Amino acid sequence: MRRIVILGGGTAGTIMANRLHRALEPTRWEIVVIDGEPTHYYQPGFLFLPFGMYSRDDVVRPKLGFMPRGMKVVFTTAEAIEPADNRIHMADGSIIEYDYLIIATGSQVHPEETEGLHGEEWGHSIHEFYTLDGALALGELLGRWTGGRLVLNIAEMPIKCPVAPIEFLFLADWWFTRRGMREKVELELVTPLPGAFTRPMCSTVLGHMFDDKHIKLTTDFALAEVDGTAKQIKDWEGRSVPYDLLVSVPTNMGDAVIGRSGLGDDLNFVPTNPQTLQAKGYENIYVLGDATDLPSSKAGSVAHFQSEILTENLLCAMRGAPPAASFDGHTNCFIESGYGKAILVDFNYDTEPLPGKFPVPRLGPFTLLAESRINHWGKLGFRWIYWNLLIKGRSLLIPPRMSMAGKLPPPALKKREA
Repeated sequence: MRRIVILGGGTAGTIMANRLHRALEPTRWEIVVIDGEPTHYYQPGFLFLPFGMYSRDDVVRPKLGFMPRGMKVVFTTAEAIEPADNRIHMADGSIIEYDYLIIATGSQVHPEETEGLHGEEWGHSIHEFYTLDGALALGELLGRWTGGRLVLNIAEMPIKCPVAPIEFLFLADWWFTRRGMREKVELELVTPLPGAFTRPMCSTVLGHMFDDKHIKLTTDFALAEVDGTAKQIKDWEGRSVPYDLLVSVPTNMGDAVIGRSGLGDDLNFVPTNPQTLQAKGYENIYVLGDATDLPSSKAGSVAHFQSEILTENLLCAMRGAPPAASFDGHTNCFIESGYGKAILVDFNYDTEPLPGKFPVPRLGPFTLLAESRINHWGKLGFRWIYWNLLIKGRSLLIPPRMSMAGKLPPPALKKREA
């Protein structure tokens, strides 16, 4: 019997486990999932925890509840991958061999990578919301905070869910307004990007919303250090930004096993063929989700689209055929904007987010690159879709390759902005 090992049992790994379980003959193929953490987290929900919109129970489930029945799941940390010998050394001393390896080890925040960030003020005047504990702690603080300068800083790119920092500030504007203390709070985004978002057209739209909501935007800020005593962040050019409360998006890095195995870049992300999703230089190793170095967003919808491409290409490899499917960087996500509204963006490697209707041209029901209430309900409804369809590898009725149906050309956006 031949073996496929999926390293990582988060969103991407769980999706692939379910898809391959349905696609492969169990008498010929054994699928093994390796992960050191038995709990599955709905990470998009972390955004809502600081504002009391979700509770811990909304974002936590046991991983085994989403794995196919009878599938071998090993809850042990991997120490090193030896691609030349097609095997993985485990922390308990065991060795697991594979015919094909799928790396889905995700990414984690590393505040220790920035001088002064993970110091005495961490958890006091400095917080983050990219982990469950961090989001819950931030929520406790906001509940008793009396106001001041709230600065959200992105240490460096790439990060998981690049719209989440923007959503946090939009929700903060709504939340402080609802509590009757918005005039006591200054909100500011400090980012290494030249605008609010990674894509220029979308960045322009969001920039106007920042102005309307009186949220300051400081761009091209390459974080060098955090001075917790003086409560300011500094960049490499000598600029500084003061804060009373710093909400940090620390450096995101791939799993340490990638670095120990010599398979990653400086941030432990695996160099990946952007179309076939093969690890560069390795015919029988594939990568998806946050573990890749691809310029697509690190988000659950992207992992789902990638999984459809990867399943097809892996089946081709098993037949000795070349890859038949090509990933185009398709990204689809809602951007919560507060006050019961949200924006929807749909784009890929080559095409900017465009205005229009989605998924049905002229009918929607969702509106692209503009606020609507139905978009907000789509954002909230995604949690049910995630737990019941997405991580089980079920169809979302959205093709993995981006469609131009329903999208308007860029001039329409310019006219709308005028």
